[in-house]
Amino acid sequence: MLNYRILVVDDEELNRRIIAEFLDDATYCLDMAVDGEDAWEKLQQSQEPYHLIVLDRMMPRLDGLELLKRLKHERRYREIPVIMQTAAASSMQIAEGIEAGAYYYLTKPYTLESLVTIVRAALVDVAEKAEAEKRVRTQADALRLAVRAEFEYRNIDEANSLAGLLAHLCPDPDKVALGLTELLVNAVEHGNLGITYEEKSRLRREDRWEEEVKRRSQLPEFRQRFVVVRAEKSPQAVVYTVTDQGAGFDWERYLRFDTARAFDPNGRGIAMARMTSFDRLEYRGCGNEVMAVIDLDGRPR
Repeated sequence: MLNYRILVVDDEELNRRIIAEFLDDATYCLDMAVDGEDAWEKLQQSQEPYHLIVLDRMMPRLDGLELLKRLKHERRYREIPVIMQTAAASSMQIAEGIEAGAYYYLTKPYTLESLVTIVRAALVDVAEKAEAEKRVRTQADALRLAVRAEFEYRNIDEANSLAGLLAHLCPDPDKVALGLTELLVNAVEHGNLGITYEEKSRLRREDRWEEEVKRRSQLPEFRQRFVVVRAEKSPQAVVYTVTDQGAGFDWERYLRFDTARAFDPNGRGIAMARMTSFDRLEYRGCGNEVMAVIDLDGRPR
């Protein structure tokens, strides 16, 4: 069983105790820091990497926002997801945190359910990223020789496998794999299976998302649906096109991080893919087709 190392950063001892009690789980290994400077020292001294940081915004010496900026400037720390816990929850303050790299938010005071749900959501993203990177490392490098490929798939396992494979068309497959996984999985769950944003939020909170995906996959109206993914490589770019058989969705609201959704356990994947994996991301028509582009001009291939 994987143990997730979580660094909790809060200057209030009572808050640290509450978080420790709420996250009293055999799969979590918690370290505590009393402010940003203490957290920075623990990060540098740690022999094992942290999987997640739960970070208070308002602290003496070095506050959460400044620590977050410092983390994102260090290559070895910038990929650690950060949950920002704060009483400063105006749209402007949330936007500042998102711009600095806090993609998960909790407003004080919060409930046990809220903390556990957002921690689970962040760690699911951690696990999916690690799995995507593993698939990239194990897939055949021979795909780098391909100039055109087309696949049909039906379920999330197949989506994950294809993402790892197709990422090898790019010079930096590790970078592309996570974003491609997001697009291919979205085409199944939100596209062909019709799971809405609100439904996924509820299912994530109830820890029933995987169960519902499997259930819908067996329903007569969804069982025969498939997704087509095309990849084409030229000297200028690698272009991925993903087309599902669903009714589409209101894709424009998900291309950027929205402060109104900052506290939800889902809904940040497309924006993260657009910002970190691709040079361009474009949805077409009703949203059941998406094109993702990696520019290659001037890059070693």
